[in-house]
Amino acid sequence: MDDGLGHLETFGSIAPGTLAGYRQLHAAGAATDHLGAKTRELICIAVAVTTRSELCILNHIAKAQVLGATRAEVAEALGVAVAMNAGAAITYAGRAIGAFNEFAADPQKAVAENPCG
Repeated sequence: MDDGLGHLETFGSIAPGTLAGYRQLHAAGAATDHLGAKTRELICIAVAVTTRSELCILNHIAKAQVLGATRAEVAEALGVAVAMNAGAAITYAGRAIGAFNEFAADPQKAVAENPCG
């Protein structure tokens, strides 16, 4: 399976509004009006890790290196990503326990009503 990037123009010909909207959003997100470019790339690395986007990880690591980011700065940004994922996991763990408590009286009903199958 390829990375999909080679098919973006085909996708754009089928859904031009979606691709144009993405490109506009990407351009707005690339602005460095208040954050420096290196800080932005460090944030991008952390987000790419949390969203599991391998191509974005590679792209933003290279851009951060060009901008002078150190291994320690990247590691610190990655630590933030790890902490944020842990925070999300603990929040959802609480939600899962809440669901368990909520469905304890009639789990069959919960299964029947679950849209996820």
